[in-house]
Amino acid sequence: MKRRSISLLMILVLLATLLAGCGSSGKPAPASSAAPASSQASAPASSTEAASQPAASAPAEPAYKELTVYSALPDGEIPTYFNAFQEDTGIKINYVRLSAGEMMARIAAEKDNPQASVMHGGSSDTYIAAMKEGLLEPYQSPELANVPQQYKDAEGVWNPIYVGAISFACNSEWFKEHNLEYPKSWEDLTKPEFKGQISMAHPSTSGTSYTVLATIIQLHGEEKAWEYLSRLNTNVRQYTKAGAAPPMEVGLGEAAVAITFSHDALKPAMEGYPVELSFPEEGTGFEVGAVALIKNGFPEEQENAKLFIDWCMSVRGQELYIDSASNRLPVNINANYADGLVSLDQLPIIDYDAVWAGSNKSRLVEEFGQKIDNAANLKQ
Repeated sequence: MKRRSISLLMILVLLATLLAGCGSSGKPAPASSAAPASSQASAPASSTEAASQPAASAPAEPAYKELTVYSALPDGEIPTYFNAFQEDTGIKINYVRLSAGEMMARIAAEKDNPQASVMHGGSSDTYIAAMKEGLLEPYQSPELANVPQQYKDAEGVWNPIYVGAISFACNSEWFKEHNLEYPKSWEDLTKPEFKGQISMAHPSTSGTSYTVLATIIQLHGEEKAWEYLSRLNTNVRQYTKAGAAPPMEVGLGEAAVAITFSHDALKPAMEGYPVELSFPEEGTGFEVGAVALIKNGFPEEQENAKLFIDWCMSVRGQELYIDSASNRLPVNINANYADGLVSLDQLPIIDYDAVWAGSNKSRLVEEFGQKIDNAANLKQ
């Protein structure tokens, strides 16, 4: 009996040891999977492995290594930024490229089931409109300490990442051939010699052209602005979906003038196309490009999303505008920018009211569709 009791005790101890070993495997329970943003953006993975504990002095790495982003920046620029972010952090960005208006519409449609965590690029007008509809989550980066007050969001929701003014991109060869001067005012664009030669995007899909629309209204008042836009419309060859398309049309000789942001106008010029810039002397509007958290984005991506916003506003992120040849002006006062760029303090900019523009966006875009062009046949 004594020997049997000792054997039973040993078996119990062995079982307890085995059970304790099974309970410390180090693997967490699988995270819940999320639906994909689209066919272009892969969904967050269904599970993650726990990262090994770092030394006390080392910064903790994010356990989840993906981030889903909707971006309004041009296709040619995005890889420069997103690849650099992955190199710096190990976080892969799954993204969908959309125009600013399309991005806003998509986030609104997905309000009850968001399919991305970050809204990236495009004018602050769009972000103010999205904020008004409850589509954004407040987050303010510590990098705002290096940004002038005039570019910050007074409501503390979105973050600024670049600035740019509306300009006229002109095909120098066309103007030389027709012995004409570059347009120097908004009124010049309505001259009969420019019939069918003006290229611009549609404000329903393009943040660039919504800034144009809001600028003209703030310059002239609504009644005179609609009258002006009606006259301008007779000279517009065709509206495009994206604001970056018109300057390329000018570079290719398909149009004489594009109404666009100066950084988009400079891109074909620096690639060797015959494009030169002029600015309306009576005043021009400008944009503050932004980035923000989408409300109720993927929970497992939230820390990565905040890290991405901080990175976009850092000197490292801002100086990549040079590498991408985007000609964007950084908002971080410590960042360098490309040679030849014209800063806002050198231009006849108006006291552009982005809050008013964002708050009235839905109404004004609808009126543009009714009074000027209904966006039924936009060119890509």
